Amino acid sequence: MKTSKAFTKRLKITRRGKLIARRPGQNHFNAKENRSGHMDRQRTQVISLTSKVRQRYIGTAAHNAR
Repeated sequence: MKTSKAFTKRLKITRRGKLIARRPGQNHFNAKENRSGHMDRQRTQVISLTSKVRQRYIGTAAHNAR
């Protein structure tokens, strides 16, 4: 099955196989946003996917990172 390129561009796979992505939200127009809300959107989060879903969207890229 092909890897979903749009999805993988938003992810980073660590050496131990964890998936890290930015939290969804605004990337622009943050003038009225307070500092803590702005920083919350810039922080990354660990994504937990089942092996079946990981294979579907990421393909063998997750297996090569290990």
